[in-house]
Amino acid sequence: MRFDPPLLRGRFQRRYKRFFADVVLDDGVAITAHTPNTGTMLSCKDPGALAYVSPADNPKRKLRYTWELVQSGDVLVGVHTGRANGLAEEAIREGVIAELQGYAALRREVPYGQNSRIDILLQGAGRPDCYVEVKNVTLTQDGVALFPDAVTARGAKHMAELAAMAQAGSRAVVLFVVQRQDCDAFSPADEIDPAYGVALRDAVAQGVEALAYQALVSPEELRLARALPVVL
Repeated sequence: MRFDPPLLRGRFQRRYKRFFADVVLDDGVAITAHTPNTGTMLSCKDPGALAYVSPADNPKRKLRYTWELVQSGDVLVGVHTGRANGLAEEAIREGVIAELQGYAALRREVPYGQNSRIDILLQGAGRPDCYVEVKNVTLTQDGVALFPDAVTARGAKHMAELAAMAQAGSRAVVLFVVQRQDCDAFSPADEIDPAYGVALRDAVAQGVEALAYQALVSPEELRLARALPVVL
């Protein structure tokens, strides 16, 4: 997934009202960017950190820029949660995610469960439908990618709905898209949201598959590159 038009570089100043981030661009212009991330963004909002934003040409947008990347330690982190679904689709179509190959059709945002939409539905002749819930991961600790970074009742609900699909005979997958390169495994963030960890483990026990794939993150592109072990 290449960034087109190119991203603009600057320095992160602050995040506020959940969806707003102040950034000073390299040319000295101070801008406010949309923050497409509902989490706490732990370790991804240090004042003065290198940041990248994408410009938009839509005159109807309230904010002209979107916050895409931020420096955390020695790596860039993709903070745009909405990119995860596109990265997952691209990786499936290009054969990167070996576990999700062999389906003729891929659909996005298909209604299922109780007033929910599955991020990706894979379908193929002679195979059970495959429901894929995609989660964006930005938090890491001691080399382990962690999700969630805030309490998420909605996330636990998704695990229960995936478990119901698996029990009904469909294939159900939760795919954790890790948008940083300084980790070598994935685990649920039990210290932040123990209920989500319970829901994830319970779903896996009922047949849900848990996958984690790590993205290569640069100012030019995002790309899923390798699987990470999931440690429950």
